[in-house]
Amino acid sequence: SELTGLFVERPESTTVIKGKNVTFVAKVDSSDLLRKPNMKWLKGKWLDLGSKAGKHVQFKETYDRNSKVYTYEMSIIKVVEGDAGGYRCEVTSKDKCDSCTFEVTVEAVQEEQPANILDAFKRSGDAGEDAGDLDFSALLKKREKKARDEPKEEVDVWEILKDAKPCDYEKIAFDYGITDLRGLLKRLKKMKKVEPKKSDAFLKKLEQCYSVDKGKRTQMHVELHDPNVQVKWLKNGVEIKPSAKYVFECVGNKRTLTINKCNLSDDAAYECVVGEEKSFTEVFVKEPPVTITKLLDDVHVVVGEKVEFECEVSEEGANVKWMKDGVELTKDGKYRIKKDGKKHTLVINEATIEDIGMYYVYTNGGESKGELEVEAKELEVLQSIADLSVKACEQAMFKCEVSDEKVVGKWFKDGVEVKPGNRIKVSHIGRYGITFLPLSSSPLNYSLSLSLSLSLSLSLSAPTSEPTRLTVEDVTDSTCALKWRPPERVGAGGVDGYIIEWCKEGEDNWVAANKEPVDKNTYRVKGLPTGEKLLFRVVAMNIAGRSPPCTMKQSVTVREIMEYPKIRLPRQLRTKFIRKVGEKINLVIPFQGKPRPVVNWLKDGEPLENKSVGIRTSDFDTILFIRSAERDHSGTYTLSVQIDNMQDKADIHIQIVDKPGPPINVMVTDVWGFNAALEWKPPKDTGNTDITGYTIQKADKKTQGWFTVYEHNRRPSCTASDLVMGNEYSFRVFSENICGLSDEVAFSKNTAIIGKTGNTLQYYTVLYPPTRSRKHARTIAVQIQYQLGISCHFSGVQSKPDHMAYPYVSEVAGSDGNHG
Repeated sequence: SELTGLFVERPESTTVIKGKNVTFVAKVDSSDLLRKPNMKWLKGKWLDLGSKAGKHVQFKETYDRNSKVYTYEMSIIKVVEGDAGGYRCEVTSKDKCDSCTFEVTVEAVQEEQPANILDAFKRSGDAGEDAGDLDFSALLKKREKKARDEPKEEVDVWEILKDAKPCDYEKIAFDYGITDLRGLLKRLKKMKKVEPKKSDAFLKKLEQCYSVDKGKRTQMHVELHDPNVQVKWLKNGVEIKPSAKYVFECVGNKRTLTINKCNLSDDAAYECVVGEEKSFTEVFVKEPPVTITKLLDDVHVVVGEKVEFECEVSEEGANVKWMKDGVELTKDGKYRIKKDGKKHTLVINEATIEDIGMYYVYTNGGESKGELEVEAKELEVLQSIADLSVKACEQAMFKCEVSDEKVVGKWFKDGVEVKPGNRIKVSHIGRYGITFLPLSSSPLNYSLSLSLSLSLSLSLSAPTSEPTRLTVEDVTDSTCALKWRPPERVGAGGVDGYIIEWCKEGEDNWVAANKEPVDKNTYRVKGLPTGEKLLFRVVAMNIAGRSPPCTMKQSVTVREIMEYPKIRLPRQLRTKFIRKVGEKINLVIPFQGKPRPVVNWLKDGEPLENKSVGIRTSDFDTILFIRSAERDHSGTYTLSVQIDNMQDKADIHIQIVDKPGPPINVMVTDVWGFNAALEWKPPKDTGNTDITGYTIQKADKKTQGWFTVYEHNRRPSCTASDLVMGNEYSFRVFSENICGLSDEVAFSKNTAIIGKTGNTLQYYTVLYPPTRSRKHARTIAVQIQYQLGISCHFSGVQSKPDHMAYPYVSEVAGSDGNHG
């Protein structure tokens, strides 16, 4: 993040009297920020005070919309001595950050000096009854009144006494009128600072405290004078045993305790014990704030439709609050709140005009808002009633279709409401109102009254009205795409189709673009002359004939292709584009082409319909962006730009990778000498990429200290050598890919026991003749397969003696030398 000056006002260092309240204020200018700034208050290096919010530490945040300044306040209620120290406030917003430090000094409450002069001669409470008598006779003498001297500057006698020599105590006490020497000495003894005794066992002790997020791991380190000494780790006074959660490591004189996947039960006091000496610390486990991973979207509906505001948060089971106009929304008849894992949904069954406004969702780590717009529902006539001509005594049927099934119409005959009877039947089926009328020979006029008025004549017959809203969707060098709406009035015969015609501007020679009527409301006219200004019109066809034409008011110029479509793919997208899970993806791909080409995206050959993948296209480039990448986003994305039959395509291969899972079935397959052979199987989850290697570690069952045997081992097997005789070893293996080591580890299902080598000892006894040998017989011990040399000396003989060596019953042949 870029370090910038975001603070308008910074908190200042202060001195507080014990028991008083103190407030620190910081102001941040957000006029240049894209997002709301995030403020953290910390004590020391790591302790986040947000986890300590309560009666003692309180936080407040306000926002001024006019000046766009956020004001953050931290209040410490009834300051204690433990609140003294260095503090830091840190503000971050996307890629900008700023921080400042300040100090808090806590002073003890100053005791008021007694106004009565007799109180100065009282003994302290620590003095005994035999401390001596006091002489008050001087107080009974008459004193001359003297003019009051100017007040002298107060002197702290105790500061003078602390720095003075013991032989000067009596003189200083006499100069400042202190008569209780015994109480003075006792108070000085309490005030003397005892210098901390240097530890004989620890070179470096534990930190004062450690702070860790829930689910993460933390490590505590100490350094010892003696690298061979044994240590104990205690939690709340209870000894900790090695396990998968608590891992002990020993490297030289450094001892490390690792706590994996911390939870709230790990928030405790810890001790490291070496002999009689101890080192204390405290671990604070804080729950990470719940953030909103999928923001609310604006919703536009009409009256009566269902509304759903949907968001996703980072943790399951999180507390989410919904609000509108500052009022919290609860589950009642109007609102429903659904929770599905990380997904939270606010449902409004039938929207009304009163529901218009801004809706907010809040968590303890973020917020999002979405606007609801509700439009009044207008009644639309989908199929109007048409004029009808029939013969006398024949049956006539009028049919009208509207957009709302709940609307009920009234029929009128020459201004008088028609009542159902034997001759007239009125029915309401869905969106249709149907009437059967046996008629006389006289022509009559009928009308239908809804929220609007429709009329018909029973004596006339005519085709439909003209189509409406004729528009141009696209123009190329030889084609033109048109779009229109159906006629407002459709005759009894309905609409059989549409005929599209064109002519050059200034002429009246209309050319039909299609021979047969088309059913759809869109059509692309082909084979147009390039560079001409053309007019278009559309005619509806039914059994009664052609409707009046719907003609465009302005001409359309058919342009030639000035520049062929071409995609200019950036260099980094020509190979596989690899990103980690959770990262943001923003691909800007320029293209060229005149007139503007049609841009289309596909994923693995299918239309791109994933809502988490956004596409934005301008006249000269297209952007594909993903706020938070997931593995499902991996695949081949195909971009195509097209002008008429000219097309250019480019494939973009995106791979989203993650850390792998642990290996499978780690086994010790063989043990020989000081070596052990290990084998395992690759992990099931490779993180959507290749496994680059494995890291193997060993641990002695006695110490449980883990040491690395191999790193980046490519094969799923290895041999651990240089093991110590007489020890039992267990092993663990991490998987590794381009994202790093796996978060989980696989432990070996069995252990390697390094036994003591060599066979039993055999004993040989050498017998010497007692009269001739200088030495008596002795016993020699040696291991099998080792070389053994036995020597003896003789005296008093003139020639070489004959000798034989007998290992129990087996004869050993003599040699020519003086040894056998």
